[in-house]
Amino acid sequence: MSKTRSTTILAIRHRGEVVVAGDGQVSLGATVVKHKASKVRRLYHGRVITGFAGATADAFTLYDKLEQKLEQYKGNLMRSAVELAKDWRTDRILRRLEAMLVAVDDKHSFLLSGSGDVIEPDDGILAIGSGGPYAQAAARALMDHSELDAESIARAAMEIAAAICVYTNHNINIEKI
Repeated sequence: MSKTRSTTILAIRHRGEVVVAGDGQVSLGATVVKHKASKVRRLYHGRVITGFAGATADAFTLYDKLEQKLEQYKGNLMRSAVELAKDWRTDRILRRLEAMLVAVDDKHSFLLSGSGDVIEPDDGILAIGSGGPYAQAAARALMDHSELDAESIARAAMEIAAAICVYTNHNINIEKI
């Protein structure tokens, strides 16, 4: 996987809640060109939440493809994610896309990449983008050492990532199942 800059996406599954959080910064090189982008999106009648890191046009292509798979497989996120990963890896056009996706529903959380990865975390935390490792570490510590709910953990972890990563800002968008 290549290192994706310009964002932080964090998914947390904790105490029966599932949240996906994303920051709002869009950067071109070292320049911030947008502060309030929404990189977190609901799919399939609002039952699946996704977040992307990488090239925006590529991410929208992947959103469309995932939505098609969800329709085809009647909302089965696991099957849809696997089928999207297969297409992404084998299709001449799709395999050139430079983005990563996090997709969650009430049962599963997946990280999807163009190299065919469909990864479900052991601990209920997924993070992508340049600020992902900071947000993931903060979320893990907060889950283990606090009584906070999933949304509060996500917000605090994203604030920590934004304080460290120059490609992540404090305009945080959170969607919850």
